[in-house]
Amino acid sequence: MSRLFAGAGFQVPESPLVTEVADLEVMTDLAALRRWRTALHDPVHFVPTMGNLHAGHLALVDRAACNGAIVLVSIFVNPAQFSPGEDFERYPRTLERDCRMLSEHGCNHVWAPGVELMYPLGQQQRFRIQPPSGLSSGLCGVHRPGHFEGVCDAVMRLFWQVRPDRAVFGEKDFQQLLIIRKLVEDYAVPIGIDAVPIVREADGLAMSSRNQYLDLHQRRRAPGFYRTLADFAERARHADPGTFQSLERSALERLEKLEFHPEYVEFRDAETLGPATGRNDRLFAAVRLGTTRLIDNVALTRQNVAKLEN
Repeated sequence: MSRLFAGAGFQVPESPLVTEVADLEVMTDLAALRRWRTALHDPVHFVPTMGNLHAGHLALVDRAACNGAIVLVSIFVNPAQFSPGEDFERYPRTLERDCRMLSEHGCNHVWAPGVELMYPLGQQQRFRIQPPSGLSSGLCGVHRPGHFEGVCDAVMRLFWQVRPDRAVFGEKDFQQLLIIRKLVEDYAVPIGIDAVPIVREADGLAMSSRNQYLDLHQRRRAPGFYRTLADFAERARHADPGTFQSLERSALERLEKLEFHPEYVEFRDAETLGPATGRNDRLFAAVRLGTTRLIDNVALTRQNVAKLEN
């Protein structure tokens, strides 16, 4: 049973919807989330995800579970950040499995809103946040138009719904991390943003929900992506920034020989994503392996360079 807000044109359930999944409270109703949040006196640390969790996500949860904080994880596959033809429909929805994993890592509460709750005016009519072009127009912004706009829309809505004290993001999506930090700064949102280094498989491949799209042959080839970046990051560490374009071209050539289809390989400043300066830079790259898109980045410091067997 639901009541209709006069003149609003959408319905809100009268009874909060809270279900138990794998010993976790899974909230899907905004009124229930707000009552839960208002009743808390301890800090809330928030990890926004699209579900289909892996060890990389769980590292974010472990970071969030510090200093006596309550950990809340959101699971929302955001249609606004998928470009036409991308994998929104087939993106795995694994809520029960995700909840089992979260319950083993100190998380007892999950926020799982539906699309209609997140975008009550509809996706085409929603208000949009434009990320700063200096951070969003290059790298993945070139190859995924509208992606970061969709990310900012969803993250701002989640921040307003959850009102956390801190939120935790991973460095694999480094461009996204910088954009969210600027979003919080620009809107004076009182939320601290923490970053967790990339979590990798034993062979160096950055953990990603999309890795499961790789077939057996592709999975064996996939570590060559990180090995290439680690090698060229090490070369750049000892080189003048004026040689970086030549190194980028060489890295592209190697990736192509390894049967990847590179979208970009670029050295960028790790704070502004502007041209590399030789002070605090990262090597960013995106490739396709079959139909699967992989992204990665490596800091130009020796301790972040892998010592992997060929």
